[in-house]
Amino acid sequence: MQSSNATLTESARTGFPARVKAYVQLVKPRLTLLVVFSAIFGYMMAPNVVGINLWTVIALGLGGFLITGASNTLNQVIEAEYDRLMTRTQNRPMAKKVISPLEGVIFALVCGSAGITLLGLVFEGLVPALLGVIALLLYAFVYTPLKRVNSIAVFVGAFPGAMPPLIGWAAATGTLSTEALVLFLMQFLWQFPHFWAIAWVLEDDYKKAGFKMLPSNAGRSGFTASIILVYTLLLVPVVILPLAVGMSGWITTVVLGLAGAGFSIQAFILLQTRTIKSASRLMFGSFIYLPIVQIAMLIDKF
Repeated sequence: MQSSNATLTESARTGFPARVKAYVQLVKPRLTLLVVFSAIFGYMMAPNVVGINLWTVIALGLGGFLITGASNTLNQVIEAEYDRLMTRTQNRPMAKKVISPLEGVIFALVCGSAGITLLGLVFEGLVPALLGVIALLLYAFVYTPLKRVNSIAVFVGAFPGAMPPLIGWAAATGTLSTEALVLFLMQFLWQFPHFWAIAWVLEDDYKKAGFKMLPSNAGRSGFTASIILVYTLLLVPVVILPLAVGMSGWITTVVLGLAGAGFSIQAFILLQTRTIKSASRLMFGSFIYLPIVQIAMLIDKF
C-alpha cells in the first residue's frame, strides 16, 4: 500500500497539470514580462511610432517573451545541479527533475526559434531578430557559466539585459541610432546596482553553488557597497542624455534625476549600514526605478 501511494504521489507530481506549471516556471513569467515591457518601451519611443498598433505590440511582446523564456530555460538546464544546492532555487523544475535536460533544451529551442522567427517576419530588416539571437547566446552561454568563474559575469549579463529597448527600437525603425544607444546605456547602468543588490541579499545562498556575483571578493563589505553607490550615482547625470538627443524635456529630466537621486540614497544607506535589509530595499527600489523612468519618458513623448 505504501509503495502504491508513493507511485500515485509521483504520478500526480509529474502529471499534465504539474508539467504545464513546470514549463511556466522555466520561462520565469514575471521576470520575462519586465523584459517585454522594456522592449515595448523601446518600440514606443521610436520617432516613427505615433500611436499604438495593437497587433504589432503583441507580436513584439510575444517574440520577446519567447526569446527571454528560452534564455531562462537554458540557464536552468545549465545550472540544474547548482540550483539544487540553493534554498532559493531548489524547487525549480529542472532542479527537482520534473523536466529532463533534453526536454528543457527542446523547449528552449522551440521557444527561441519561434521568437526569433516572429521578430524576423513581422518587422522590417533583420536587426531585431539578430539582437534577439545575440541576447539569448550571451545570457545562456556566456553570462551563465561565468557566474561561477568571476564577478565580471554581471558586466557580461548587463549587455543582454539592456538589449530589450534596442530590440524594440529596431523593430520600429529597422535600424539603430544614437537615441537607441541612449536607451541601452540607461538600462545597462541600472543593472549593476540591481544585480548587486540581489547578490548582496542572496550571497550566502550563492556561495553554496559557487556563484561569484558581488564586485569584490570581500563580499558584503564597505568596498562592495562603495562600488554599488558609484554605479547608482551614474544614473543621475545620465538622465541628461535623453534631453540632449531630444527624447525628453526638462520636466521629465527632473523626474528622472529625482528617481536616480532616490535610488542613490538607498545605495548610500547600504554603504552606511551594510545590512541585508538595506540591500533588500535597494533591490526593490531598482524594480521601481526602471518603470518610473520608462513611463515618464513615454508620457513626455505622447
